[in-house]
Amino acid sequence: DRDTDKKRIEELLEENMVLEIAQKQSMNESAHLGWELEQLSKNTDLADSEKSFVFELNECASSRILKLEKDNQSLQNTIQELRDASLTSRESNLKFVELEKENQQLSKKIEKLQNQIEKEKQSNQDLETLSEDLIKDKEQLQVVMETLKADKDRQIKDLKQENDHL
Repeated sequence: DRDTDKKRIEELLEENMVLEIAQKQSMNESAHLGWELEQLSKNTDLADSEKSFVFELNECASSRILKLEKDNQSLQNTIQELRDASLTSRESNLKFVELEKENQQLSKKIEKLQNQIEKEKQSNQDLETLSEDLIKDKEQLQVVMETLKADKDRQIKDLKQENDHL
């Protein structure tokens, strides 16, 4: 039983390390995506690419959250299995407590990532709205420019006609 417990603990430690690595990668990807989003927000002419980037960002973040939640659930199941097995060795109990703490930390990190994603989604929506407003303003300015050009052409025509009469 102790050998089995030790092997199980080692497996849990490996899973925990994998989760930590995945979390760090997720945080790095999130920071990088945030940087890319900031770069896109500086160029409002790229509205279409911004929309695809927003979609890609949301897909990537959702995928990462699902993976972390799955890993978290796996850890919770493992913890429950350890509880059910009523492990009595002191070493196993210490590992169990460590794993439970790590699980709680992962849960907090998942919550933080979800909050961050929500903020990024809101920011993306704000940028999309701004981009749409800028496009509308541009269209309005084009209409004004066309009107002014037509007025200018009419004035030139009127002046030429007056000049011809003189």
